[in-house]
Amino acid sequence: MKITAITATPIAFADPPLLNFAGLHQPYALRTIVEVETDAGISGFGEVAGGDRLQEAFAQAIPHLVGMDAFNRQAIRQKLFGTEGTDDTHQIMPGMTDQRRRELVYSAIEVALLDAAGKALGLPVHALLGGKVRDTVDFSAYLFYKHEGGGGIGTDARDDVYGPALDPDGVVRQAQAFIDGYGFKSIKLKGGVFPPEQEMEAMRAMHAAFGDGVPLRLDPNGAWTVETSVRVGLGLDGILEYLEDPASTMDDMAATRGELVHKGVMTPLATNMVVTRFERIAEAFEKDAVQIILSDHHIWGGLQATRELGRICESFDFGLSMHSNSHLGISLMAMTHVAAATPSLTYACDTHYPWQFAEDEVIQGGRVQFEDGAVRVPDTPGLGIEIDRDNLARLHERYVKGSIRERDDASYMRERVDPAFSPDPARW
Repeated sequence: MKITAITATPIAFADPPLLNFAGLHQPYALRTIVEVETDAGISGFGEVAGGDRLQEAFAQAIPHLVGMDAFNRQAIRQKLFGTEGTDDTHQIMPGMTDQRRRELVYSAIEVALLDAAGKALGLPVHALLGGKVRDTVDFSAYLFYKHEGGGGIGTDARDDVYGPALDPDGVVRQAQAFIDGYGFKSIKLKGGVFPPEQEMEAMRAMHAAFGDGVPLRLDPNGAWTVETSVRVGLGLDGILEYLEDPASTMDDMAATRGELVHKGVMTPLATNMVVTRFERIAEAFEKDAVQIILSDHHIWGGLQATRELGRICESFDFGLSMHSNSHLGISLMAMTHVAAATPSLTYACDTHYPWQFAEDEVIQGGRVQFEDGAVRVPDTPGLGIEIDRDNLARLHERYVKGSIRERDDASYMRERVDPAFSPDPARW
């Protein structure tokens, strides 16, 4: 089965004004929908981050992949990344020295190839990854401090489903809405927005509201110094399931962990910031900087790489969870398949999916459904989805006609909230 065409379609979809360490979400989030067509008349689909720079990367890569064997993903990866030990590492993607962008390009193509292969063989993607070990995949409520508004602009503006959340009471209301609407059994709050004491109060308020049976996570995206990280870890001892990226560097994470353990606090530290490549795992283990790695097939290089990460985490006795960014249903189903096929991925996965809207979904049949905070793993061929081409065209037109061509939370924060805002590491 040969690749006859690859199309990378940039899209924009409504996103609420969510706050994070980097600033404020813009009215539209950007993604890229990748379609791989084959000479068997079968197409597969992938999804990844969006923007003009990623479009440039796809434009460099795609011409070199047409005509290749759609089942030989290893050869396709080698075509993009070059051969180790030679001088052709960037030959196929000249000037593409940013490993993150190369991984993004490959990951979307790899998911599309697996989707196509599954359809050709009559097998679900999880079977191509070695088989599923669970029938449902648990996800966590992903809370944000939030300004009023539902995203979109003008006549395309969305209703504000959840309302503002700028204090502990607002965070608890948001959490309750997510639990009522989706059945989530664990909760994560994106921190690094307000002084740590206020975010600690929000975690205590949720613990009081939902009890010990609902695991809580806090992620300030490296906004704190070691001293602040330790203070928060001490103050939330017994409340947190894990503390994610309190400090911004490997050494600062290790120092935080060492001081907390010295004081008798064994709360694990998780990361999707200081360990995002395989070559950093050994250092994290040697320094005891993190105890849980948050996988993300978009940045780790695809579903097979994520499955391999799971085996390595077993070897190093790391816990494994899953990171998320603003995404639609193709990514959610890819996450579900790989989580189902990764035995060591035992923590509920992050997902932004509840923040998105039904009218912006690009898969047929509408939004993916959650049952008791989980997504059922499909056994239908490929990812188990098909594309709504009309919606895809509409979201692409919005991207083309819109003014947002790269994600820039900091600029939007300066424009709408604080002209002096700067996302400096270790802000507190």
